[in-house]
Amino acid sequence: MQQKPDSLLEGIVFPADLRKLEESQLGQVSDELRNFIIDVVSTNPGHFGASLGVVELTVALHYVFDTPKDILIWDVGHQAYGHKILTGRRKEFHTNRKYKGLAGFPNRAESAYDAFGVGHSSTSISAALGMAVAAAKEGKKKQVVAIIGDGAMTAGMAFEGLNHAGIENTDVLIILNDNGISIDPNVGALHEYLLDITTSHTYNILKDETWKILTKLKKFANIRDVVQKLENGIKAVLLKESNLFEALNFRYFGPIDGHNISHLVKILSDLKDIPGPKLLHVITKKGKGFMPAELEQTKWHAPGLFNKDTGLIIKSGSSAPKPPRFQDVFGHSLVELAEANLNIVGVTPAMPSGSSLNIMMEAMPDRAFDVGIAEQHAVTFSAGMATQGILPFCNIYSSFMQRAYDQVIHDVALQKLNVVFCLDRGGLVGADGATHHGVYDIAYMRCIPNITIASPYNEQELRNLMYTAQLPDMGTWCIRYPRGNGSMTDWRTPFEKLEVGKGRMVSAGKQLAVLSIGAIGVFAQEAIAALGNTYSVAHYDMRFVKPLDEGLLHQIFGEFDHVITVEDGCVMGGFGSAVIEFMVEHGYSAKVKRLGVPDRFVEHGTVEELFEECGYDAIGIAEAIRGMIPVLEKQKVY
Repeated sequence: MQQKPDSLLEGIVFPADLRKLEESQLGQVSDELRNFIIDVVSTNPGHFGASLGVVELTVALHYVFDTPKDILIWDVGHQAYGHKILTGRRKEFHTNRKYKGLAGFPNRAESAYDAFGVGHSSTSISAALGMAVAAAKEGKKKQVVAIIGDGAMTAGMAFEGLNHAGIENTDVLIILNDNGISIDPNVGALHEYLLDITTSHTYNILKDETWKILTKLKKFANIRDVVQKLENGIKAVLLKESNLFEALNFRYFGPIDGHNISHLVKILSDLKDIPGPKLLHVITKKGKGFMPAELEQTKWHAPGLFNKDTGLIIKSGSSAPKPPRFQDVFGHSLVELAEANLNIVGVTPAMPSGSSLNIMMEAMPDRAFDVGIAEQHAVTFSAGMATQGILPFCNIYSSFMQRAYDQVIHDVALQKLNVVFCLDRGGLVGADGATHHGVYDIAYMRCIPNITIASPYNEQELRNLMYTAQLPDMGTWCIRYPRGNGSMTDWRTPFEKLEVGKGRMVSAGKQLAVLSIGAIGVFAQEAIAALGNTYSVAHYDMRFVKPLDEGLLHQIFGEFDHVITVEDGCVMGGFGSAVIEFMVEHGYSAKVKRLGVPDRFVEHGTVEELFEECGYDAIGIAEAIRGMIPVLEKQKVY
């Protein structure tokens, strides 16, 4: 982006440059920063509304605190674009979320200003407390600040961190960025509680007066304690109960306007001098400064390409019919199933639009539950309903399901409960990067007893797997499918029961067998077609990782000495490992090559770039086939 000659942002490379400015100039910096984000993200898609909402807060924090010596932790990181731009990455920001470019979230390997990796929500308070305790132990004087949204505050881990911080009595500042929304509108009692605080006019007037007194007398500790008790009493009377955060031994301040830069600077400067755990409640507006994003906050969380002048989102591709997204097939199919099976309900942890459970929420609002950013609760909540004869379809992103692993084992599988886990975003997901790739689910799920694990080749298989999973006495299921579009345009076919643990042959061949699991099998078929008649390759869609189709595997290893497994997941302990385990246990000795995500963290890029990097796009599969078949075999005519 070309900056104007009188641009203040142009002169800011690092926060030290920002701190050289007069406080009266910070409004201009905020305006320029907001416009810079709009300019870049409109042509290089990424998360949008969250960063616009914290522009003034970002500027104030870097102006008041001596970063990176003082530590800022952004939770979850969607809102950290302004932070990145002010911390030495403005000129590179156009590479944000691009292959080999800047990461879309704070990343310790990228900058000293990124104190903690925060791809998943609700970790900031625990991390901040750990850093503050370490600083105190080493006698270092530094400020530690965690910025957490009201959506992320609904997760259990956030409360665990608050609970511990209250008893440690360590200097740590939690900034509650309250905008009433995460990706979708926030839900739950905490949201209502915060709303009560922010809308209590009498409380806010008295709170402001108390704060003025407290600030004037803060040099006198005993008097300050008396004033603080008076403030607590006022809060307790006006809110009819003790302040939640002060009950956890936090000094609560706010709520304040998160877009008033001068007031933010004053309050943050004052809070630096107050010891112990503190919480500042800041009210912001997601999408602030870009009217379409303010009006439709969910839509503009990550809108893709858009025209910054008209506010119109740019649709890519042709207008010809294309296959639907797997998540939409899930959403529509679940409503169809629920219409026939009155025991079915839907559950998601704060991802109704991302998982398309919002389709059921609109059609059957009393049978679809958004439980907030609380994956552990979502799983055990589903388990509780299952004990009473309800059949939950619990939809969680694959990467987020890792956070509820204990609950899957102890609360569901161990008790043989009929819960259907639908893992969206299974496999490499693209620009969100290593924190969001859903590549471990096959490996971590298949070692759990009492669970059926399946992955659909296409939309029709997803529908039929869902139908099969809801039939009587099916126990615990895990159905994982990828982000994005499938391969069928005519996908809404009548439901059919699938035989559990049975795969199918997609195409016949005599030289080599390719075994695939899930939608990545489409690439295998493309690779085989591209090789033409030069090679004779069989392809099998296994459908189930657990139980494996042992009959089909006996047939395959009885016929083929060369086998390739393909999965959109980690090769360590995944589908390919399961196939090799079967081969060894039954005395076969074929040459097996596993294609999938290697034993390292894969960074961000388009899914096509990442598939190519990992070697299991259509070209990579074709190369693996060529490399496995001996030269003499190639010369045979079939």
